[in-house]
Formats: sequence, structure tokens, C-alpha cells
Amino acid sequence: MPIAYYITHPQVRIDTSVPVPEWGLSDIGRARAVAMLGQPWIGSIRHIVSSAERKALETAEVLARHLGLTVEVRERMHENDRSATGFLPPPEFEAVADQFFARPHDSIRGWERAIDAQQRIASEVEAVHGSDPTGDVAFVGHGGVGTLLLLLLDGREISRIADQPAGGGNYFAYDIGARRLLHGWRPIDGPAPHHGI
Repeated sequence: MPIAYYITHPQVRIDTSVPVPEWGLSDIGRARAVAMLGQPWIGSIRHIVSSAERKALETAEVLARHLGLTVEVRERMHENDRSATGFLPPPEFEAVADQFFARPHDSIRGWERAIDAQQRIASEVEAVHGSDPTGDVAFVGHGGVGTLLLLLLDGREISRIADQPAGGGNYFAYDIGARRLLHGWRPIDGPAPHHGI
């Protein structure tokens, strides 16, 4: 049973003078990405696919170096497009993110609609599965679109209830053949998963 792991980048270095897609990992984020390499589920990964955003690519490259693999970069795996507002202070960001998930068919302050972001991430994942890579696959991306993908796989409506824990650096797993969620969000540097939601 080939498994797909959707991995979100861990903590980033926030720099309000730099566009968000160009932010890299912080020291804590990089340490957590390295700690991920000791997890038992890592060894079965045979294909790594990443968003082109720097923080995701840096996470994917840590994994690729460890496994001796190359990273397939897919531009459309980016986080939900928030360029209309740019960086928002955390309390304001959280309020807008709440609306993004609560009103998926509306563009909140110019952001990409949640329904469109969900369709985009699902089509990228399906394109990879359609190319029929052998073995387990790791998708390295972002929490917003990752949550939208998780909800779709689990047959649930869009809401923020399934959002990843704060800080990033989490993953969920699903059965590629059945497109069935095996478990929800877990920390990348946490205990080994067991199959069950």
C-alpha cells in the first residue's frame, strides 16, 4: 500500500521586508527538519515533491539529501495566495484566516478563495499520482493548502477545525490507492504514526 505524506515546513524566519514566499527556515525550523530524519516513516519515501516557496524547498532539500533523492518542484503547490494583503501581524492574520476557511467561496480581502486553493492543491497531487511514481511519496508544502487537502481526502467540508497545530512542521498520511486519510496532523519530529485517524 503506497502512502503519501503531506509535510508542512516548520518554523520560518519572519522578515517583513521580504515577500512571504521567499522566507526561509529559522534555526528552530531547520533543527526540526533535521530531527524529522530520525522518524521511522521517512525511510520508505521514494519520491519528493515540493512547493517552490523557499521555506518548503529548504525542508524538502533536507529530506532529499538524507534519502539521496532529487526534489520535484511544482510551482502550483504554493500556499493560498495572500499577496493582496502581504504580511499581516499575527492577530490580524488569524482573523483573516478564520474568514478564509469560514467563507470558502468568497475572496477575503483579495486572497485566493479557499475552494480554488483546494482544487489547485488537489490537482497538483493528482498530477503526481498520475505519473505513477513507485513507493511512498512526500509532498512538502504549507499548512493552509495542506488542511484543504486533508479535508477533501476525509470527505469533510472546508473549515478551520482541521487546521494544523501552530508553528508548522506537521504531516498527515493517506493511502494513495484509496485516496483515504490514514491519520491527521502529527509533528514531523514526534512519535511514529500508527494507522488510524
